[in-house]
Amino acid sequence: MNKTILPTPATTDQKWYVIDAADQRLGRLASEVATILRGKNKPVFTPHLDTGDFVIVVNAEKVAVTGRKGEQKLYRRHSGRPGGMKTETFDKLQARLPERIVEHAVKGMLPKNTLGRQLFTKLKVYAGPNHPHQAQKPEALTLNTIPAGDR
Repeated sequence: MNKTILPTPATTDQKWYVIDAADQRLGRLASEVATILRGKNKPVFTPHLDTGDFVIVVNAEKVAVTGRKGEQKLYRRHSGRPGGMKTETFDKLQARLPERIVEHAVKGMLPKNTLGRQLFTKLKVYAGPNHPHQAQKPEALTLNTIPAGDR
């Protein structure tokens, strides 16, 4: 009798990857990162289990968007109080907290449930080129997306 084998944490080794976001388009970068976090690039992918890898995104301050999204794309947050809605454009948020832009884009591409929240903890985003995860021996990963300059 054949039985489906479910991957366990012991059989699924979780690697660490470093992705350089400099001159990458935001949406294309986020979709690749979400795929790696979810584990969809592995043959043992199971939709309801965490089979993905850890991802470190560096140079988040250099991520690019096309067209007039820099002035027109809005990020909203709410304090929970009446009249507590704050809006901010892409350019202003990139100057203030560039990590939040990449985190927001990737989080929107993950499942909206407990598994998605668990996967999101495996994403580490840093504004500059340095990160404190050298002990995990992360592998550099280059994405085959269209760079922002080639429009």
